[in-house]
Amino acid sequence: MKSSGNPGILLFFNLLYIIMAEVLYVTEEGLQKLKDELDKLRIDERPKIARLIAEARDKGDLNENAEYSAAKEEQGMLEMKISKLEDLVSRSRVIDGSKIDSKTVRILNKVKIRNKDNNKVMEYQLVPESESNFKEGKIAVSSPIAQGLIGRKVGDVAEIKVPSGTIHLEIISISV
Repeated sequence: MKSSGNPGILLFFNLLYIIMAEVLYVTEEGLQKLKDELDKLRIDERPKIARLIAEARDKGDLNENAEYSAAKEEQGMLEMKISKLEDLVSRSRVIDGSKIDSKTVRILNKVKIRNKDNNKVMEYQLVPESESNFKEGKIAVSSPIAQGLIGRKVGDVAEIKVPSGTIHLEIISISV
């Protein structure tokens, strides 16, 4: 018996479910940042937009009221942000840093590496994607460099393909 539904739509919703159901690993600090942002949007921004909508509504005909349309659009964007943050918080699992060892490179480890090609020494911490900040030396665990380092030990040389070619990184030290 054949399905009468559109297989493309079914595939889309299955993929959407898989993406939304993924667990997001974060640090305690990362989860707190998500919660703080969510609280700010709910407590400060929602009432502010509600006031803008009320003020615009008081100005008369809603069909020709640009302020009302803009405020409603802003409200829609805000609700989308709130929904996304609620989803992220609900899927977040805090990584217990005390259970992470430094025998091999893993998430939350600080890794000191030497680029064998130019002898430059760098130190990075491997963090969840939502907490990455290259300026602070925090790289996403999903990045090519982090993926090439994960599971390796001090003294190992990782050959990592990056957009500019292949680099060879020697692991000098691993710490928590």
